[in-house]
Amino acid sequence: MDKDGQPLIIVSNRGPAQFDRGPDGERTISRGGGGLVTALSGLVRDRDALWIASAMTAEDIAVTEENGGRPIDVNLNGVDYRVLMVESDPEAYENFYNVIANPILWFIQHYLWDLSNAPDIRKEEITAWYEGYEVVNEDIANCVISQIEDREDPLVMLHDYHLYTAPAKIRVARPDVMLHHFVHIPWTQPDSWRVLPTSIRRAIFDGLLANDIIGFHTRAYCTNFLACCQRLMGYEVDYGNLAVTHPGGRTIVRAYPLSIDADRLERAVHSERVAELEKEILARRREHLILRVDRADLSKNVLRGFTAFDTFLSDHPEFREKVTFVAHLQPSRQDVPEYREYLERIEALVAVVNHRHGTTDWMPIDLRIYDDFDEAVARYKHCDLLMVNAIFDGMNLVAKEAPVINVRDGVLMLSENTGSHEELKEFALTVNPFDIQDQADAIYRALTMSPEERRDRADGLKRIIHSRTPADWIGDQLADIELARTEREQV
Repeated sequence: MDKDGQPLIIVSNRGPAQFDRGPDGERTISRGGGGLVTALSGLVRDRDALWIASAMTAEDIAVTEENGGRPIDVNLNGVDYRVLMVESDPEAYENFYNVIANPILWFIQHYLWDLSNAPDIRKEEITAWYEGYEVVNEDIANCVISQIEDREDPLVMLHDYHLYTAPAKIRVARPDVMLHHFVHIPWTQPDSWRVLPTSIRRAIFDGLLANDIIGFHTRAYCTNFLACCQRLMGYEVDYGNLAVTHPGGRTIVRAYPLSIDADRLERAVHSERVAELEKEILARRREHLILRVDRADLSKNVLRGFTAFDTFLSDHPEFREKVTFVAHLQPSRQDVPEYREYLERIEALVAVVNHRHGTTDWMPIDLRIYDDFDEAVARYKHCDLLMVNAIFDGMNLVAKEAPVINVRDGVLMLSENTGSHEELKEFALTVNPFDIQDQADAIYRALTMSPEERRDRADGLKRIIHSRTPADWIGDQLADIELARTEREQV
């Protein structure tokens, strides 16, 4: 519940519920995809909240129309949600999501562009910004404005890179609104943003700076954002207090490292299906099991991970037929050409590595291209090494999930460019995600590490991960919101 008993407003591109039609023509409801819903379920569980999001399906639109454009009450996995789904023009949404948000913004914020070749900002991209990204942000902002129309001092919490310009639109209509925006992906250094035309870049920063508070996973992302405000926008920044002063006022920037939902993991660990999967895994496992669980996203660095394993097998042939590398990869953004090509390259490289090192009864890499949480949990428990070698990653919760339920003192190989590295580096094997030999050597070190060192590292990871909960992540943000409100009232 917000101040004065008013429900808070949560805003994101994808909401907690999605409606569809099943094969029998009956309406179905499923939990919205992505980690954002998991992260925010704790915020909704114990508070009166309205969640505003884009309509993802024709059935989402139909349900909203049947309800007279009012919020819909749904219960998913024991959590009650009030959801209001916003319809945008399909062509505008296509431009918003598949031209601007993915790939342009996502690629900028993960340093993925090969700048000698891409991107090319042409008329099509400019049009996609003004007739796509800005249109959808306007649709969302207008919905928010209508829902806070009769409220005094309302609180609106926006999420992620899809909605960078919505805060400014809300602020114009309601100068008194308390706006908080959490960015779930990395924030890159100033030069990476020079890809964008000045007018678009300015709209992004002025849109975000309409917020009272901007949250990131790490302090490094906070300082990167402040550097952008200083170097690209010419605004006054305070690195000590993590704040920026701009024509619209003052915005504070804070780090809120996201924690895992340990209860959800424990429920899965003790489920019958996970128990059955464990039996199969233990019956088939070799002496060593290496695991990665990722979306097939360019930022996850899957190709270099497999190349490092290839190098490891070449450097240490004594491990032939003793180790299996299981890769759970969830297909991601297959409507974006770069992602389709990436998945094809992954499959091709796996075939090469398996042909080079495999035998008639041993396949070094076991590639599984589907999403199965229970299966991942079963392997979390029994892996000897978890590989997380992302190029850049906002947080990476896999690095936190596996260690808390692993029963074999499994080692965590962790890219120094993940948000989770800021917390876990003392007890992980840190790797440079671009250094294949470094990763190959880390594999060898992990698989030959003494039992005492493995135990010390595993215990250290568990202590750090258990020291914070999703409630802490939410509580820290709400505490800063109340502090900002108090300071505003004193001005």
